[in-house]
Amino acid sequence: MAKNRQIRNDSFVFFSLDELLPQDHLVRDLEEFMDWNFIYSICDPLYSDFGANRIDPVVLFKLMMINIIFGIHSMRKTCEEVQVNIAYRWFLGLSFEDKVPDHSTFSQNYIRKFRDNDVAIKIFMHIIEVLKKEGIIDLTTVYTDGTHLKANANKNKYENKEVEIAAKLYQQELNEEIDKDREKHHKKQLKKKEENPKTKNIKTSRNDPDCGYFHKGEKERCFAYNVNTSCDKNGYILAMYVEPGNVHDSQAFFGLYGRLKCWYGEAIKKHVADAGYISPVISKLIKDNEQTLYIPYKRPMTKKGLFKKYEYVYDEYYDCYLCPNEKVLSYRTTTREGYKEYVSNPKECKECPLRSRCTESKNQQKVIQRHVWEEYKEEFMDEVRHSPEWKEIYPKRKETIERVFADGKRRHGLDYTLYTGKEAVEFHTLLIYAGMNIKKYAKYMKKIKDKYAQKSRNSDKNREVVGKMRLLG
Repeated sequence: MAKNRQIRNDSFVFFSLDELLPQDHLVRDLEEFMDWNFIYSICDPLYSDFGANRIDPVVLFKLMMINIIFGIHSMRKTCEEVQVNIAYRWFLGLSFEDKVPDHSTFSQNYIRKFRDNDVAIKIFMHIIEVLKKEGIIDLTTVYTDGTHLKANANKNKYENKEVEIAAKLYQQELNEEIDKDREKHHKKQLKKKEENPKTKNIKTSRNDPDCGYFHKGEKERCFAYNVNTSCDKNGYILAMYVEPGNVHDSQAFFGLYGRLKCWYGEAIKKHVADAGYISPVISKLIKDNEQTLYIPYKRPMTKKGLFKKYEYVYDEYYDCYLCPNEKVLSYRTTTREGYKEYVSNPKECKECPLRSRCTESKNQQKVIQRHVWEEYKEEFMDEVRHSPEWKEIYPKRKETIERVFADGKRRHGLDYTLYTGKEAVEFHTLLIYAGMNIKKYAKYMKKIKDKYAQKSRNSDKNREVVGKMRLLG
């Protein structure tokens, strides 16, 4: 009695793809609100006018968008899904008789054509231009953070290598500032060291030498990439930059900031970031570009039981520190690393009742270091952080950049990568962010369209009611 179905696998269907596709399917919005022909202008110069027929580049990138937007995370699996999925065939413009491109076609086109021509950046920036034209993105305030993308590399297959430490981008400017500060304090200029590059020992993956060995807190040790990303207040991604996983956010920020400045110029006025970006160098960079940095309070990393650094008061006029016992710590020197050193008088410290909470040094002397650009950091930490605007802007991080990462990792393959090499990872991550922007844009436009349609229907109903009332007299 329970078996009441009929198996009809031999049924013939006389419908078009458009009739079989539900009216509320996402692919309809993706097709309606995004003009995909822009891909031709990007890819046409990369193809020859001679030889065998090429696969349409729009089809290739739409395949990648299906892969990203619908979270399939495998090009082979994507092609298998297109074989049987009516919605995907409709989106690609393929009939039931058309052959689906092979899964290796995109990777071969990437190797031969897309990799060396900034195709991903051009696609990403075209979508940004569409959003700007529609007035959807807000460039005034930018929310920035970094996340780790697990690399396609076995954590147990590595080599210990001695690598050269790259010079800091701001090193020349910092050296000039050090020389000025030493001259101001009547100190001799530091002797120029022989240019022997500094090295460090790191774990390098055999599978992907470009990634970095990453470990933080209770997280699993693994090889990863550090993806620094910026978005606007509506969650639209504006820029990203990829570094190895062992590069700190405060160092990776400079590559990201360079892109933001190049792509958006002076439109950006406010940067919102977490405690990982607190540094005098970043603070100076943002201040010099007439922008404001909104960062949180960072707990001092001081040994338990000792006074915190903020309990020592800096006197800008006399250029000295006052300790909790109201004794002076005078300037001693400025180091090669850009830190001014302030030291106490050992004779006063020897008799001080607070010495056990101040210093544990054998010479009974307290030393405090202050960066030559510390005032820039203090301005954002002590003044901007206590402003009403900070209390309004900073909490929105959880609705913007943190949500971007959560959505990307949960739905769009931002948790790990199947690609090796920094170039390939950056190319694919840019396409992921482009897909996320397109999806968000299509859903927003659909919502606006439905809203106006509902208003139009309500207006028609009101006119009909008024007409009937007039007839009734």
